[in-house]
Amino acid sequence: MLRSSPGGHFYDLGDVTVVIPARDEAGVIGQTLAALKEQGGGLRVVLVDDGSTDGTGEAAGRVEGLDLTLLRNESLPPGWSGKLWALEQGVARVGTEYTVLLDADILLQPGVLGVLREKMRSEGIQFASLMASLRMENFWERLLMPAFVYFFKMLYPFALSNSPDRRFAAAAGGCIMLETRLLERIGGFAAIHGALIDDCTLAKKVKATGARTWIGLSRSVVSLRRYDTLADVWDMIARTAFTQLRYSAWLLALCTLLMLILFWLPAAGLFASDEGVTLAAAWAVLLMAGTYMPTLRFYGRSAAWGLLMPVIAGAYLAMTWSSALRYWRGERSRWKGRVYSSEDDTG
Repeated sequence: MLRSSPGGHFYDLGDVTVVIPARDEAGVIGQTLAALKEQGGGLRVVLVDDGSTDGTGEAAGRVEGLDLTLLRNESLPPGWSGKLWALEQGVARVGTEYTVLLDADILLQPGVLGVLREKMRSEGIQFASLMASLRMENFWERLLMPAFVYFFKMLYPFALSNSPDRRFAAAAGGCIMLETRLLERIGGFAAIHGALIDDCTLAKKVKATGARTWIGLSRSVVSLRRYDTLADVWDMIARTAFTQLRYSAWLLALCTLLMLILFWLPAAGLFASDEGVTLAAAWAVLLMAGTYMPTLRFYGRSAAWGLLMPVIAGAYLAMTWSSALRYWRGERSRWKGRVYSSEDDTG
């Protein structure tokens, strides 16, 4: 886990440029940019207003004390995702050794970028990402958001992703720092222009060049994104869940079977008439809850939430099936008014 700089250490960040794609983020962009002022001196920021209709660019322009370049993106070329097209335009303005790709809803605690850069330098890392601490203020966030990290780490084990093995790569797109030269080496964002899980796709491309990648958790990187209702969480998961399974019905069936065996079968066994089966099921439920404990502990949640894993897993499976049904009906994904068609599936 990476922490922000203790004692307010000052960093010279003249070799770092932050690129932020922003679409309808007026409510949070001021906080995001204000936090960047506390990172160190010399930091450059490029914000690409991706066709916002809520005054995002104007809100960003009101933040003083930053070396800020504002770009406006109105058009989206065929086959590109909006975020990646915005990033492609933003990185064209980067002339520093390091580039940070930062989501518009991510708040960085003071000194995070300096600490992350020093980690990269000292450990020979060329591409590093930090998974943000998610918002946990209402019931649905507390129930479902820790599991997002739990299932992500099941799909992309950090130990394997951080190993030299090029078959395994992962990244958390909220905050990525990389050596700028790597973008030119892979052909820029054009190399992944249609990707919806763009962070992991980018990590895979970079790692294929022989660069060392790293992913970690941090409480010093905070997501400001609100998920006030079940529908909010549902849409967030369903947007890319079937993409994670490479749009494969076979993988969806396998995922369903595994979820039944791992999370529902032990719970069902608690109601068996055979005492031995019930005892074995109880141990299985405790083991299942135990695997969730590190994630709950990270987010300061009670261990009791782990006993709800069958319910949580069932909800995530339903969201995954919802994602598949949307895809089969012609909708690959949607985000803030943009719909990506299944017929335009470019990866």
